[in-house]
Amino acid sequence: MLSIARSALRPSIAAAARRFVVPASSLHTLPELPYAYNALEPHISGQIMELHHTKHHQTYVNGLNAAEESYAKALSPKEQIKLQSALKFNGGGHINHSLFWRNLAPTSSGGGHLPPNSSLAKAIQEDFGGLDALKKKMNATTAAIQGSGWGWLGYNSDTKKLEIVTTANQDPLLTHTPIIGIDIWEHAFYLQYKNVKVDYLNEIWSVINFEEANARYEEAIKA
Repeated sequence: MLSIARSALRPSIAAAARRFVVPASSLHTLPELPYAYNALEPHISGQIMELHHTKHHQTYVNGLNAAEESYAKALSPKEQIKLQSALKFNGGGHINHSLFWRNLAPTSSGGGHLPPNSSLAKAIQEDFGGLDALKKKMNATTAAIQGSGWGWLGYNSDTKKLEIVTTANQDPLLTHTPIIGIDIWEHAFYLQYKNVKVDYLNEIWSVINFEEANARYEEAIKA
């Protein structure tokens, strides 16, 4: 695993999660948010969004660039192997957060609204019995993560179904196509919700970008 793809944004989500080779001279950059830092309030504070984006995500970008530079200069397989954990952690952090920002939208722009006749709505009804049932199950699964990690609604290309899965730390989702991801690292919620993860998990659904999620789902089922 040498590096993450240049972008984890649609339309190349699946490829971004699986393609880890770019030219060593190519630098990863912090993607701009498609909304203002305070646009998700009161559900996610502007302070959290700004720190999360400019500090935490930027740290993963910097770490990934440094790890790739070191890998390119490594003189032996042993030196390259030593860099795998840094590549995975920072590369995964960049992939996950690039997906996460597009995963959200202000309520004024449709955040939190799942169009009832969308392909995703129909799949959620078939696989979970409805959106409320999905929220309940995904929140419980994500809240149960020990330590830090991510909760995912992913599409399983083998079963042709939506499934809820988790990844530890900053591991990217490689077994499924990511449709919706929820960051459960403390930096994503602690300034606002303290240690009450369940409140954060309940609130984030109000700013989930279901239009983006539906587009990811429709792309996944065509692949």
